[in-house]
Amino acid sequence: MSSAAEQEAVAGERATGDGLPAVVVNGARPAPPVPTVPVRPGRPTPLGARFRTGPDGVAGTNFALWAGGAEGVELCLFDEHGRENRARLTELTHGIWHGFVPGVMPGQRYGYRVHGRWDPWTGGRWNPAKLLLDPYARAVDGDFALPPEVYGHVRDWPEQHVADTVRDDRDSAPYVPKGVVVHDDDDWADDRRPKTPWADSVIYELHVRGFTKRHPDVPEELRGTYAGLAHPAAIEHLVRLGVTAVELLPVHQFAHEDHLLRRGLRNYWGYNSIGYFAPHAAYAASGTAGQQVGEFKRMVRALHAAGIEVILDVVYNHTAEAGELGPTLSLKGVDNRGYYRLQPDARRYADYTGCGNTLHVVQPHVLRLITDSLRYWVTEMGVDGFRFDLAAALARSMHDVDMLSPFLAVIAQDPVLRRVKLIAEPWDVGSGGYQVGAFPPLWTEWNDRYRDAVRDFWRHALPDVREMGYRLSGSSDLYAWGGRRPYASVNFVTAHDGFTLRDLVSYDRKHNEANGEGNRDGTDDNRSWNCGAEGETDDGHVRALRRRQLRNLLTTLLLSTGVPMLVAGDEMGRTQRGNNNAYCQDNETGWLDWSLRDDPEWRPLTALASRLIALRHRHPVLRRRSFFSGRAHSADGLRDLAWFTPHGREMTEGDWYAPAATLGMYLSGRDIPGRDEQGAPVLDDSFLAVLHAGAHPVDFVLPGPPWAGRYEVVVDTAREEQDRAPAVVHRAGVPVTVPGRSVLLLRVLP
Repeated sequence: MSSAAEQEAVAGERATGDGLPAVVVNGARPAPPVPTVPVRPGRPTPLGARFRTGPDGVAGTNFALWAGGAEGVELCLFDEHGRENRARLTELTHGIWHGFVPGVMPGQRYGYRVHGRWDPWTGGRWNPAKLLLDPYARAVDGDFALPPEVYGHVRDWPEQHVADTVRDDRDSAPYVPKGVVVHDDDDWADDRRPKTPWADSVIYELHVRGFTKRHPDVPEELRGTYAGLAHPAAIEHLVRLGVTAVELLPVHQFAHEDHLLRRGLRNYWGYNSIGYFAPHAAYAASGTAGQQVGEFKRMVRALHAAGIEVILDVVYNHTAEAGELGPTLSLKGVDNRGYYRLQPDARRYADYTGCGNTLHVVQPHVLRLITDSLRYWVTEMGVDGFRFDLAAALARSMHDVDMLSPFLAVIAQDPVLRRVKLIAEPWDVGSGGYQVGAFPPLWTEWNDRYRDAVRDFWRHALPDVREMGYRLSGSSDLYAWGGRRPYASVNFVTAHDGFTLRDLVSYDRKHNEANGEGNRDGTDDNRSWNCGAEGETDDGHVRALRRRQLRNLLTTLLLSTGVPMLVAGDEMGRTQRGNNNAYCQDNETGWLDWSLRDDPEWRPLTALASRLIALRHRHPVLRRRSFFSGRAHSADGLRDLAWFTPHGREMTEGDWYAPAATLGMYLSGRDIPGRDEQGAPVLDDSFLAVLHAGAHPVDFVLPGPPWAGRYEVVVDTAREEQDRAPAVVHRAGVPVTVPGRSVLLLRVLP
């Protein structure tokens, strides 16, 4: 074994060389000559591999790669047996290496080898022994394993503190997936986008694989695929439920982390992107030699035909290459210091994501990569919007989060992107990264303050009801500025990250042992309540209380002003058995259990969700496009929004600061701003919602004139059966008994 000094010397020798191997590492020997293919100059745009006909009528593919600091680029073409031919790209235009190769047809597998200086101390990590995935590849064939050969440095170097400085010269081509040339000839002429207005939207977050993997009515060969989600049996559930959009967990090509593979696990959620133009190949039933592109498009068409929009959860803040000890798969080997944010010590990466690296979005070519990808998924793949993971990382200028950053400015003026749905996860893990309420108009945001307030209210942990009042009525304290509307708030109680809705009322603590990380992963701030027993129980009282709490949470979400988001399976009591970080559970823990749909214990919950969504669609007062004013608009003193105590009187300022478990919210359908499409005033029924989180019943006096003369019960979460309204009418001005821990929704009658 070499001494530390000898290892440092090797590292130094490599850093001062010309990019060629300085010493033999791990037994590497010069490779035998590789056949070359003829290449013509081609064009620098568009980037990526584009099949076309050359000026002489010969069909082929134009290849273009931005690698601004590189000294040379080789295009590598692979036949069906894995044999490699190379074409050196000699044309360089504004940092883009390009060439046209006649005879290269759709289905061709390819990659790049990029030459340059190996100098980790200044951020240079070029290593032509590593085959690189084209950042613009539109399809990827193969899966990412992570043997030592795919690392640009010697991963197992004895002295780990200098391992990233020692170049590994073994060929990675046999171990990495390849890009695939795809021919795009689809004009979407037969597609009809739903174009659902924001205020009318109900979002359903789902995992392409997990949603249908156990679906009994989807053919087995299609389960867990794009074709499976497009199957009528899958779409029928979405239509019956009434959601208007599916938000798909990441479908960009992603890789599995080394620490998961070592434990026999896989990345399930997909927040580890490596190909921003390629649909994840493992979700395709039809093949991975380009067929995944057509299959994804057919899925989008099928959802659109059912009136359902497609929103993608996208991860442009970091890539699967991790930090200096991560693999070399694409951008790191193309131009490491051009694509990633580096620290003053350029060996190290600036990490605002907690994943080892952060894309340097301020760089024009990185910004171009992201916006080209976004436009591609809209114009050529048919999607309707995006949810940006850790969006604050994209909004950083040089260091700080900046709402005038290049990324946000480019999106705001882009004629394609400014027209689609844009959702920010408005935080990252860096200093100053929490930005809820700060994104500019045009953007909506995941509102975690809504999540926390609703969870705390129903476990009776709020000191007063001020926070709850804001969250129920659209979070005007966060979003009523600069022309933003109530639908800037995407309201959610659960998301993929955290407990399911059922687990939220079944566990006080996380139970992530199956992840193999000693239960250290996942948040400890769950704001959950197990209703008296940890986990599954045979206690009938506890089970009934949990079902009621689920009805309370679901009803609160779907009655709140803003855009509601449900998580797939929450409407039928899905459980992950207390795992609040199932990112690596590509198994029955993470997959939706469709047997719950027909389970008598959980079927009423699904019925309630469907009925509440239908109620929301029928009544514009529940999906307002403007914030409430709280002022009287007529002589009788009736306001568009009013709050009541259990005594039937309007709340005073002191009531907002007093401890309370009960809140009455009156929504007037007479004072809805705006007009309908025919220009007529928008009129609707008025409603009174009574939310009672206390353990014991409370008598609530129903407000009398001018608010109402009579009330009809529409929803009573104390009831087990929820397939229809109770059809109970109460006179105004008299008390009604609201059972402990329940919601009563009443419609005002003339």
